[in-house]
Amino acid sequence: MAPDIQAPPARNLTLPLTLGFAVAIAAASVPAARALADLIAPAPIVEPVAAASATPQPPAPPPPAYAFDAPLPGREVASPFGLRQLPWEEGGRLHEGVDIAAPSGTAVKVAADGIVARTGTDPGYGRFVEVRHKDGFTTLYAHLGRNLGMKKGVYVKRGTPIAVVGDSGRSTGSHLHFEISRKGRPLNPAHFMDKTFASADDLPLKAAARVPRKVRLAQVSRWPEGMKEKVAARRAGKGQVTRGEDGRVRVRIEVAAS
Repeated sequence: MAPDIQAPPARNLTLPLTLGFAVAIAAASVPAARALADLIAPAPIVEPVAAASATPQPPAPPPPAYAFDAPLPGREVASPFGLRQLPWEEGGRLHEGVDIAAPSGTAVKVAADGIVARTGTDPGYGRFVEVRHKDGFTTLYAHLGRNLGMKKGVYVKRGTPIAVVGDSGRSTGSHLHFEISRKGRPLNPAHFMDKTFASADDLPLKAAARVPRKVRLAQVSRWPEGMKEKVAARRAGKGQVTRGEDGRVRVRIEVAAS
């Protein structure tokens, strides 16, 4: 009888397979684990980069203490401030402002903030508006054609139209007579028009009050109404011949009242 042949015992492959699978899984899971670790790990703290500090801007300059506009912007002065002799005058006298030529109806603008001091009509100035400003300054606008509703006590801002150019009063043509004074002292408007001043110390008061000694002979396009007749009457005054104690002949001219 043939001996019993026993099958060899089965090998236990579970452990090796399990270990191998585990090793394989572990090896394959390293990148995934790292990726997962990267996702779970807190993000590194990044210190904020300080923004480049902006260049400090200088403070805005304060507004000027005084500002004067030209009453007729862009128009030229036809007759300046100073000693002037008109054709019908026997001598020179102070022209206390400037004459600015412009067509009738052109808007006249107030030179600085102020309050209307007076308005009216004068034989010489014609229709006029006078405005009082701070620190004793006054401006006068004369030979006007029409007052644009200005009355005493009305507050006006610099640049506000207050009247229109005309030919009223003792005028030689359509123009604006413009004066600036301070505490009653006439000043040359050329030193103020279209200028600003930071403080009272910058005001050109001394230069503006200076009056050149030279008398300028004025040229006019026409004489004021009735002026030629007055001059003719004055020149027609009778002369009287007299003798002084030294025997010299003297002539006294009687000037007709004007």
